[in-house]
Amino acid sequence: MLNLTGKNALVTGIANNRSIAWGIAQQLHAAGANLGITYLPDERGKFEKKVAELVEPLNPSLFLPCNVQNDEQIQSTFDSIRDTWGRLDILIHCLAFANRDDLTGDFSQTSRAGFATALDISTYSLVQLSGAAKPLMTEGGSIITLSYLGGVRAVPNYNVMGVAKAGLEASVRYLASELGSQNIRVNAISAGPIRTLASSAVGGILDMIHHVEQVAPLRRTVTQLEVGNTAAFLASDLASGITGQVLYVDAGYEIMGM
Repeated sequence: MLNLTGKNALVTGIANNRSIAWGIAQQLHAAGANLGITYLPDERGKFEKKVAELVEPLNPSLFLPCNVQNDEQIQSTFDSIRDTWGRLDILIHCLAFANRDDLTGDFSQTSRAGFATALDISTYSLVQLSGAAKPLMTEGGSIITLSYLGGVRAVPNYNVMGVAKAGLEASVRYLASELGSQNIRVNAISAGPIRTLASSAVGGILDMIHHVEQVAPLRRTVTQLEVGNTAAFLASDLASGITGQVLYVDAGYEIMGM
């Protein structure tokens, strides 16, 4: 039976109740994990209030601001984990962003600044957070990130985010190679399209979802909780032999040709 009792898990990327990170946090909590939640701070405290109200039923023992473009906030987040928990067992990386203008139209028109922003937040943040988590995973651990099919195939309007996800999946393999000697496993879940705050920026997202519903072997898309179940499995000892992998949770869409 899947049991995460006694495990400390940090979950990043919850924006609202449609976030895949929210589905993952719920399933980790259901399996008994002790949760820490980060939120993106803003001047008016809007995100903090919204995320705090949402995660209250999960009783997180840490609730921390963390903008991954701010090195000091990242350091402060992991200092708080060390001071409060002493160790970290699970890191959930659900962070991705690209400018809306770079998620429609011609990929060749991606701006230099837009390209750098997408890869900084969506790809490099996994590397940086993993590096910060490494010394705290003293009893081994599991690092899990979110990818998408657009990282290995050309998907209309996914554009620069596809490049970011390709880099993310490569980073999973290099991190898995580095951290395996410390019994830290690193994997990605490639989820099917789900209507979230992040995906709403992709041009034609509803058309993508409807297409999956027609073509995928299961004739439907997946839910946040299904992705959450997979993350809980990867975080558990049941997945002790799995690292450096990209697991597709997309109702089978990835296997289809014409």
